[in-house]
Amino acid sequence: MKPKETPVKNKAAADRTKNLKDIESLIIFVQGSGVAEVSLEQKDFKITIKTTHSGMMIQSSAPATIQQHVVHAPIAPVVSTAPVVETPKATEESKYVIIKSPMIGTFYRSATTDKPVYVNIGDEIKQGQVLCIIEAMKLFNEIEAEISGTIVKVLVDNSTPVEYDQPLFLVEPK
Repeated sequence: MKPKETPVKNKAAADRTKNLKDIESLIIFVQGSGVAEVSLEQKDFKITIKTTHSGMMIQSSAPATIQQHVVHAPIAPVVSTAPVVETPKATEESKYVIIKSPMIGTFYRSATTDKPVYVNIGDEIKQGQVLCIIEAMKLFNEIEAEISGTIVKVLVDNSTPVEYDQPLFLVEPK
């Protein structure tokens, strides 16, 4: 005698639950791995998870029912050693140029601790002038000014980790 099979009452609901568990597993993996961005594309949805110095962002092109679950899925907070940066108001910011980190690494304002910093607030800079150093994988990379202008604000503390594309300096262009 064959065992009686119970039919699946709502296959779509079962699939959504499985997808939700897969997404939650992916979020946990991204949090623990230290990667900056992960994208996953399935036949019926696409999800991108980005970690930043201020938290985690999730973008989804999934059906609305899955999007709703993703937004409300329990996500542990992302712990970051990067400082919280206050940026000027939008009207003020529009006249400034933001110089961003071209890589992940450690930000240094001077070549060594006994040398003066490359630039301070109020300093006039020229295009190509060294502004800071970012150490990545034991290599010290000099970061040069993209434009000439005046340093308005240094957005990162010395000896702190920086992310790719993280704002480092605000410059008022000449």
